[in-house]
Amino acid sequence: MARRVQRQVGVSVSDYLLEFFEDPGGDQPVRRWLKEELSPTKRRALGYAMSEVLQRIGVSVCGTELGRQLGQGLFEFRLRANPGAISSGRGRSPPEEAVLLRVFCHAHGDRAILLLGGYDKGEHPSRERQSREIARARARLADWRARRRRRG
Repeated sequence: MARRVQRQVGVSVSDYLLEFFEDPGGDQPVRRWLKEELSPTKRRALGYAMSEVLQRIGVSVCGTELGRQLGQGLFEFRLRANPGAISSGRGRSPPEEAVLLRVFCHAHGDRAILLLGGYDKGEHPSRERQSREIARARARLADWRARRRRRG
């Protein structure tokens, strides 16, 4: 099912737990996207933003410029950063390239966030691409819900 993302430094009891959606065949689309499609700079920037923002405030990102409710249990985590705008404070250099990423999520249970999909909006800015990615995330959410219902 969903695999949990653990923070290396430790997760406080108030943090949200981030989980990767896993399809029936064992594929984790968001994990694959992070590893295979994002540059190291974008992967670091998103990892930092997810651990420092999404994992800390969860669905409340929708009350900020970093999130937007999409309806039917789906929300979008938005990351936009120009080179030099993000620094982890852990001795890492800031991004060398602009970052414009979207991650589609679902909040569930007691402070858990299911990561359903993601894409690089900077590389693919069209509304058509965004619509396709949202539809794909909705389909994954429907699949996840159906499998949970069957398990009881």
